[in-house]
Amino acid sequence: MLTVHHLEASRSHRILWLLEELGVDYELQIYERDPDTKLAPDSLREIHPLGKAPVITDGDITVAESGAIIEYLLDKYDEDHQLRPPADSDAFGRYRYWMHYAEGSAMPNLLLRIVFSELPRQTPWPASIPLKALQKQVEAEFISPRIERHLDYWEAELTEHDYFAGDAFTAADIQMSVPVEGAAKDLEGDEYPRLQQFVERLRNRPAHQRAVERGGGLDAAW
Repeated sequence: MLTVHHLEASRSHRILWLLEELGVDYELQIYERDPDTKLAPDSLREIHPLGKAPVITDGDITVAESGAIIEYLLDKYDEDHQLRPPADSDAFGRYRYWMHYAEGSAMPNLLLRIVFSELPRQTPWPASIPLKALQKQVEAEFISPRIERHLDYWEAELTEHDYFAGDAFTAADIQMSVPVEGAAKDLEGDEYPRLQQFVERLRNRPAHQRAVERGGGLDAAW
């Protein structure tokens, strides 16, 4: 039986979503974060040495990393190319690019934001005071401008197509949903209307809603 080892409020949400889109039966093992550190519990290391999610087990097979898990599941369950364009199609190159871009280029700056925002909270007073000043400076001068560059890029791409790989929804949109949701606070206002519409389309998908009901959604902790 396929089992998803799901850390609450994490990137493993998109694996649940993918399985709901594919209509695949799976068992769900939920792991709770440490309430103070927000880190994954040590019990996840019993499944994979790094102790991180997402991880799936399928009989004797263990697969980690979102992109690798998505490709494994599509290879096994998406013979009709419901969520991945055929390799000889024009959309496949875009699909493959965005699948890798999501974690390779988009996520590092968002993770930097999370790390620097947590530093003052995790540091006792009075040492937290200079760290808070440093956090604000790094956010303003380094992190935010880089995130804005990516947001401009996403907005331009979604002006050409409704979805990242083209006009049809694919697993690349599930993969990209995490950085897009992670930048949600930057989407407020009228500057990124296509991104706002994209987020709304994703959240309205029945499979997305079923995944949220079953395993919870995302928050800034991932």
